[in-house]
Amino acid sequence: MLCISLCSTQIYAQQKSKDFSKIMQSTSIYEIDAYLKVAHPDDPRRSVLKPRLIEMLKEYIRTAHPADSRVAEFQQKIALLRTKPSTRISYDEMSEIIRQKQIAKYKEELNNSSGFGSVQGGSGQQSADGGSFAGSSTIATLDAVEQGEFTTLMSISPAEHKSKTVQILNSLFDNDPTSKESIVLIENKSDCNMIVRIDGPDNFKYRLAVPSHGENSIVVQKGDYLFTSKICGAQYAAQKTVQQATMVSLDNTSK
Repeated sequence: MLCISLCSTQIYAQQKSKDFSKIMQSTSIYEIDAYLKVAHPDDPRRSVLKPRLIEMLKEYIRTAHPADSRVAEFQQKIALLRTKPSTRISYDEMSEIIRQKQIAKYKEELNNSSGFGSVQGGSGQQSADGGSFAGSSTIATLDAVEQGEFTTLMSISPAEHKSKTVQILNSLFDNDPTSKESIVLIENKSDCNMIVRIDGPDNFKYRLAVPSHGENSIVVQKGDYLFTSKICGAQYAAQKTVQQATMVSLDNTSK
């Protein structure tokens, strides 16, 4: 079964249909969090459940293993709850979170590289097709032709690394709504390497190699695109409108 998660889309309809009749007795972090995201702003239960959730999150963090990946997630939830009624965030807020994380990431790469120049606050390297990747590529289920294409896309000279990282940072720093470009981040949570094809009008076509359990970014012209890929042999296709920083998280949960 192919599981696709779009971070810019939150499926509130499913949450609203859930039975929250016993929410006041709940001891589940995720259940209370889900309830607060859909509850009416004037619901009196919010005044009890919000502080309860904060305390539950704090307690989890206090006893969690240092390597527990949920610690950072729960810390972020606490930060949101201290300034907002819930951890629900808008598309614009998600876009800005993506943008700031990518700026920090690419600036660090540029600062750690052996410099070919600078860009609005930094100088670095990046992976093929204007992206940066992280994660292993230990499992590759691409066919021979696609594996060759994947290898080619991942192979890039240091000069191209630098040039494309500069391009991405320029796009991330650019808050001008009239800008013609935007960044797309693909997160590959599957066990397989993939090539994401992004096809739009006027012959705007992009290819992005994304290693298993890694990520990659690319700067594209704003507009409507068809995203296609194979995820561990399963076909993926989706139409997306790119007008600001966009993150797509792809996963295959079948074992």
